[in-house]
Amino acid sequence: MKKSLVLLLVGLLTVFVLAACGEKSQSDVVRALEKKMDEMSGYKAKGKMTLQTGSEPQEYEIEIWFKGPEYYRVNLKNSQKEQSQMILRNDEGVFVLTPALNKSFRFQSEWPQNSSQAYLYESLIKDIVNDPEATFSAAENKYVFETKTNYQNNKMLPTQEITFNKKDLSPSSVKVMDTDKNPLVIVEFTKFEFNASFDDNSFDVEKNMSSAQIEVPTMASGDNESFAVKYPLEMPEGFSLVEENEVKTENGKRVIATFEGNEKSFTLIQESAEIAAPASASTSTYVNGQPTDLGFTIGAMSDTTLTWTHDGVDYMLASEDLSEDEMLMVAKSIQGQAAK
Repeated sequence: MKKSLVLLLVGLLTVFVLAACGEKSQSDVVRALEKKMDEMSGYKAKGKMTLQTGSEPQEYEIEIWFKGPEYYRVNLKNSQKEQSQMILRNDEGVFVLTPALNKSFRFQSEWPQNSSQAYLYESLIKDIVNDPEATFSAAENKYVFETKTNYQNNKMLPTQEITFNKKDLSPSSVKVMDTDKNPLVIVEFTKFEFNASFDDNSFDVEKNMSSAQIEVPTMASGDNESFAVKYPLEMPEGFSLVEENEVKTENGKRVIATFEGNEKSFTLIQESAEIAAPASASTSTYVNGQPTDLGFTIGAMSDTTLTWTHDGVDYMLASEDLSEDEMLMVAKSIQGQAAK
């Protein structure tokens, strides 16, 4: 009895000490985050994103601009391979720019509202608010939440750990985890500026294409004619390569590989990416599908295909049998390994 009373008194004393020190509860911090999100006019952020989905970690520099209510500019750059890609949202729609190929693609999409985004502040807060089972802890200078994710077409990454700086509630890091709680996507923010200012053309397609090409020059025609063919490291159980054909194209070569298993199949097509002429810089190709963040690049997902461009090569994964989760698994494993 005495021991129980002592434990109760210690617990009450702890609560009083925390209150006296101004320690905030989970609901206090959530309300503060919502207020911060509602009152900010926008932000500029920089950081590093690491993908642990392949045989070796891949690192990308990321730069994010947001101007309320719905202008976005996300620049994803692999400095080692001198390649970059940018996703823009403005009044005209959602665009994905590939400066090295002098190409831009236009989507009719609700991006980024329709899915979790590990590098967007407002997306992280929405995931916290929308998860009644979110957990919370406070460290010396940080607030840490663990929440469910909302990836519409990727159930392989169900949870995330989001860390905020106590001082100004800016994001510090995000770890997106698989079902075994292994972090597969890690975003570490190095700079975050609330209520940043922007030029009138900060979200203009042509302006961003031109400025990006200064940093990452357009590839010369023929640079990737003899690209190395890649194969999936991960496939649904029972699948194997059953046929492969190579054909010559004006641009180099096209390799068509067919995989089968359990009375299902998929086809992987790889070919040298065509480099658009400078005169076509102002035109964007309309893409049927949703922009899909593969980590290393932005692809386009439709009901039966997943397409993306990486390192000067166009990829198309086509199947009437695979689920979206399975297509994502195959696509990510293709880029996460050495070419054969």
